[in-house]
Amino acid sequence: MKLSTRSRYGTRMMLDLAQHYGEGPVRIGDIAKRQDISVKYLEQLIIPLKGAKFIKSVRGPRGGHMIAKPPHEISIGAIVKALEGELAILHCINDPDVCQRGSYCPMRGVWESASLAMVEKLDSITLSDMLKQP
Repeated sequence: MKLSTRSRYGTRMMLDLAQHYGEGPVRIGDIAKRQDISVKYLEQLIIPLKGAKFIKSVRGPRGGHMIAKPPHEISIGAIVKALEGELAILHCINDPDVCQRGSYCPMRGVWESASLAMVEKLDSITLSDMLKQP
């Protein structure tokens, strides 16, 4: 599975917000400059992340966005799921009916195990863990 730009940019934005946790709202333009991502793209990513209750927004001249939970409570897996939907290497893992061979495919177990390993790894890493990286 190849993660989309949504996941890559969304996790970068969330990590940026985590770096400023407790400092108040962060302007999206500042995130865009630091992360070299367009403001318009970040605005699109904020919508599902707010829906997942990972970001809260403050209006007004000193407004902006901030993470809604402490960094240790938000996993990379949860961010990616909020942006991508359910994670799986192949569509047939979450919905065997999309494949004619779904009920008897000898490879399905391998793909399912690989998907589970990926999800478990992403779920095990929090924004707090990422902040500790050099």
